[in-house]
Amino acid sequence: MTTRTEDRELAARPLGSPDAVRRVAPELLDVDSPRDVAPADARELTRVLLARLATLEEGTREYSYVRSTLVELNLSLVRYVIRRFDAHREPQEDLLQVGAVGLIKAIDRFDPEREVEFSTFAIPTVLGEIRRHFRDTTWAVHVPRRLQELRITLAKAQDDLTVQLDRAPTVAELAGHLGLPESEVIEGLTAAQAHTTGSLDHGSAEDDEGPGPLADRLGQEDAAITLAENLVALKPLIAELTARERLLLSLRFTEELTQSQIGARLGLSQMHVSRLLTRILKKLRDGLEAG
Repeated sequence: MTTRTEDRELAARPLGSPDAVRRVAPELLDVDSPRDVAPADARELTRVLLARLATLEEGTREYSYVRSTLVELNLSLVRYVIRRFDAHREPQEDLLQVGAVGLIKAIDRFDPEREVEFSTFAIPTVLGEIRRHFRDTTWAVHVPRRLQELRITLAKAQDDLTVQLDRAPTVAELAGHLGLPESEVIEGLTAAQAHTTGSLDHGSAEDDEGPGPLADRLGQEDAAITLAENLVALKPLIAELTARERLLLSLRFTEELTQSQIGARLGLSQMHVSRLLTRILKKLRDGLEAG
């Protein structure tokens, strides 16, 4: 058996050499690309190659070649299935890869001796793989598998009871129908809300505070809060400085004098002022990081 990663790469493998084609599948000698074969011809080639695949030993190059060619021939089935998910936000290329995994599973499980059209067998398998992908990977918030499966069970139970009762069932009724504790039903219903989320770009409801997308009305982080926090943290550190150091800070950051102007006022060189300020600021920075 191959891994899921190997399965997803299978359809991209190059076709075999002419000798290999002649030996394993002479019907494909005149086929440039299996993906471009007409539907009627693809169905006939699929029937022939599935019968041949059943005679080959799994793991051999011949087996892999025939199997990958069958995938190429039937990728149109995957595209047919994913068209029903056009409205979904999942990238079509991702769905094609997932659907190809389902197609490979269908090829591996198909019994040529059964009088069933391959497409009839493959489409439900591909559809199931895509639905499993949505169940496992497209939740807006990650929840445990147990709750993902419980959501599906609850959804079916809600549909059944709604028909029976002609109204939405209560938590107690759902719990009784499924034989589960009410607390577990509540947990499942809560988890179901994480499957999809509303967009911040959607317009507001009529009873909201104002018009326009919700994102336009959400608060933002106030940069002044960080500044205030830093000032509070700096206050005891500045108190520990010498009078001369506090004077240098005041001249530089309160009166906003240049280093040359500070030097002229205190009788120091500009270079000396620069070294003093660097040392003071490092002392304050180290104090903040330590705190």
